[in-house]
Amino acid sequence: MDTRNLASDRPLTGVTVLDFGQIYNGPYCGHLLAMAGARVIKVESPIGETLRNSTASSGEGYPFRALNGNKETITLNFKRPDGQRLLKEMVRHVDVLLENYRPGTMAKYGIGSEELMAINPRLIYASGTGYGQNGPHADYLAMDVTVQAMSGVVSVTGYEGDPPLKSGPAICDMLGGVHLYGAITSALYRRERTGLGAVLDIAMQDAVIPTLCSAIGAYYRTGGNPPRTGNHHQARAIAPYNIYETRDGHVAIICIREGHWRKLVAAMESPDLLHDELFANMEARSKNMDRTDAVVLDWTASRSTQEVFELCQLFGVPCSPVQTLSDVLSDRHLLARGMLKEVTDKSNRSMMLFGTPIQFEGVRPPDPTLPREIGQDNEAVYGELLGLRRESVDDYRRSGVL
Repeated sequence: MDTRNLASDRPLTGVTVLDFGQIYNGPYCGHLLAMAGARVIKVESPIGETLRNSTASSGEGYPFRALNGNKETITLNFKRPDGQRLLKEMVRHVDVLLENYRPGTMAKYGIGSEELMAINPRLIYASGTGYGQNGPHADYLAMDVTVQAMSGVVSVTGYEGDPPLKSGPAICDMLGGVHLYGAITSALYRRERTGLGAVLDIAMQDAVIPTLCSAIGAYYRTGGNPPRTGNHHQARAIAPYNIYETRDGHVAIICIREGHWRKLVAAMESPDLLHDELFANMEARSKNMDRTDAVVLDWTASRSTQEVFELCQLFGVPCSPVQTLSDVLSDRHLLARGMLKEVTDKSNRSMMLFGTPIQFEGVRPPDPTLPREIGQDNEAVYGELLGLRRESVDDYRRSGVL
């Protein structure tokens, strides 16, 4: 195996991206592209992207730092004619433009996909939105929680009889970013065959719908909207399937096969359960879910989280401790794989940044870095791509274009 780990081995080396991403969706796509070796140039308005201005010292600035490192940083006011002209000149020299503005935002200023691809037919113009570029909901304002609500995610989350809950993580933003990344890399592959660019339309709502497989299965199984099931399987067709209290925390245990149940019974040293009709098979255990949970809980509650976890691992039972964020940020497995890396900012404040889930054997992605200052690369990028001298960059800065 070749283990040179050279930057030139990274899969997207040689690809140049203009990243107009805002908040989470677009910037996460740009992060993945950068970690895969692409040259990603983050383009902000002269006052900076919304998240940049969050307070870093309070932790509010963490999302910007986590999503926008490993990128060059320039400014551009595309609402001004000179800014539009500069962008039209730049797209001649790049492979990808990604943005997650409201549909029609860039077209309104004469720099939409139609205008830019007329200049560079090899350009991949990638748009991430809440609901897509067309359809009845295209113009709806979209944030992660509103897309969760519209997609049905909120309706199936929570406990029966309680109000619906949003998912804790920003799943729609991030899944949208992942699908945008996948679409861009697919378009780059197609361009190798055809020589043509593409216009990509990736909706957060579309990206999150497949996560509802179990819930939709429960809908067809019951003939209507199923109740919220808390930590149980959404179709209530698998047991044990729950979060169980331990002496010092909680564990997740799931037995999706009969073999898992037999192994759990062995770990619990309760062989009589194998001969109890209440737990004879998956159908019986699901029908008697509360009783099933009770016998598992009786075993976990008297033991530490680590003891339960180690026994389940020893016997081959799917199980995991419920880790807190402090546990996750010091997880030796994530650290060993390079998914998390500690960095220190100018104030000597340390934090963990995440790398990339996309790993190529024998190719090391770059270490995650903190973002550069706003407009830090104006002179270098505009000088390289457009041949602008420092005096011209200064003129554009004074006029408000940069």
